[in-house]
Amino acid sequence: MVRVAVRLDREGRLAEAIIAYQNVLARWPALPDCWYRLAMLQGRAGFFPAALASYSQALDRGVRQPEEVHLNRGVIFADHLRRPDDAQRALEAALSCNPTFVPALLNLANLQEDLGHREEAAKIYDEILTLDPRCFEALARRVNVHRFAVPDVPLIDRLRGALADPTVAAKERASLGFALGRALDSCGAYAAAFDAYAGANRDSRDSAAPGFARYDRVLEERFVDRLAAAFPAARAGATLGGRPRPIFVCGMFRSGSTLVEQLLVGHPRICAAGELDLLPQLAQGLLAPFPESLTTVAASRLEAIAQRYESSLRALFPDADFVTDKRPDNFIYIGLIKMLFPDAKIVHTVRDPLDTCLSIFFLHLDQRMSYALDLEDTGHRYVMYRRVMAHWKGIYGADILDVSYEHLVRDSRTAMERLVAFLGLGWDERCLTVPSAGRAVRTASVWQVREPLHSGSVGRSAHYARQLEGLHRYLEANGAAL
Repeated sequence: MVRVAVRLDREGRLAEAIIAYQNVLARWPALPDCWYRLAMLQGRAGFFPAALASYSQALDRGVRQPEEVHLNRGVIFADHLRRPDDAQRALEAALSCNPTFVPALLNLANLQEDLGHREEAAKIYDEILTLDPRCFEALARRVNVHRFAVPDVPLIDRLRGALADPTVAAKERASLGFALGRALDSCGAYAAAFDAYAGANRDSRDSAAPGFARYDRVLEERFVDRLAAAFPAARAGATLGGRPRPIFVCGMFRSGSTLVEQLLVGHPRICAAGELDLLPQLAQGLLAPFPESLTTVAASRLEAIAQRYESSLRALFPDADFVTDKRPDNFIYIGLIKMLFPDAKIVHTVRDPLDTCLSIFFLHLDQRMSYALDLEDTGHRYVMYRRVMAHWKGIYGADILDVSYEHLVRDSRTAMERLVAFLGLGWDERCLTVPSAGRAVRTASVWQVREPLHSGSVGRSAHYARQLEGLHRYLEANGAAL
C-alpha cells in the first residue's frame, strides 16, 4: 500500500496520493514517515490545518530529522495562516533540534524582516554566514537589511567578489545582483546600480525552471482583448454579503499598494491579508477557461465560489469586519470581483509610470512575472494594464478609487480621509501611521513601508533618465506617460 501511495505522489496525482496515505495510516498509524509525506501533500493541496495535524503525528511517532517537520510547520504558519508567533515557535523548535539547520535560520531571519526587526534579522544572517560563508542567499539578504546611508565598501566588495566567482549558480547570482543594485542605488552610484540590476534580471531569467515562458506581447494583447469581450458591460452575479467583507487593493506592482494597505489596517475594523492567491486560483481553476467561462457561468456557481472565497478569509480572520486582499495584479479580475461581490470597493493604486516600471525592473520578482525581466516588456505590460483599467472604469467607475502614491506621501491625511470615506467607514487617526515593527508585512516593500511617510521615492526615475529614454518614448507613444 505504501508503494502505491509513493507512486501516485511521483506521478503528481495529488488527491489520490493523499487518500492512499490516509488508507495506509488508518491501518498502520505508527509510521512517522508516512505521516510526514501525507502532511507535505496536504500542504501542497492547501489543506493547512490537516497538514499541521499530520506533522504533529509525525513528531509524536518519532520521525527522523524532526527539524524538517518543525520547519515545514513554520512555513505554513508564516506563509499561509498569517500566524507569525506560531511560526517563530516552530522555527525555534527546529533549531532546538539542530542549532545549525540553515533553512530554519533563513526562515527565522526572514520572519524577523517581516516583523520589522532589522537588527535581529541581520544577526541571524551573520550567524548563517559564519556557519556557511558560501550561503549566498544569506549574503544577499544581509545586504538588503543594511542601511546604506554611506557606501559600505566591505559589503559591496563582498557582493562583487561573489558575483565574480564562476562557480556561483545563476539563481544565487540573481539574488546577489539585486542586492548589489540596491546597495549602489542607495549610495547614489546610479549607472553602476542599473548595470547590476540588468545583470540580475538576466541571471534570474537564466535560472528559471524548464518550461519557462518569456513574456509574449502578442499573447498579452490578445488576452486583454478577450477580457474586454467577456465583460462588455456590468454583469449580474452573486448576492452574498457576509463577514469579513473584502477590500480589494490592486494596481501595478510597486505602485504603493503595500503602503495603502498598511495605512488602512490602522483602522480597527480592517485586517490585512496581504497578497492572497485566492482570486487567481479560482479564476484559473474553477472558472477555466477564464475569462470566456464567465459569459455562461450560472449564478449558483458564482455564489458557491463567493462562499468559498469568504470562508477562506473567515478562516484567517474570524473576527474581522473587513479584510484587505492586496494582490496587485488582481486588476485583471475586477470584472470577476464585481460578479462575486457586487458591492465590492476597488482601491486602485497609481504611481508615475517611469517610477513604476523602473521599480519593477529593480525588484526580484518570481520569473512567472516574466515581463519584469526586461524593461521594454515591463513598459508593454504597463500599457496593457492601462487598457484594462480604462475598460473597468468605463463599467464600474463609481466603485473604483484611484489612490495616487505621490499624493499619498505628500498629503497623507487628505488622501486617507478620502479613501476611508470611499469605503464607507468612519475616520480613525491611526490610518496615518505605519508601525515601525511588530505587524507582519510580507512584501518586497517590507523596509520601505516601515519608514515614516516621505516623498524620497517620488521622481526616482530621474536618476536613470538616460537608461529610460527608450521606455519613456514608448510610453509616450502609447498614451501611458505622464
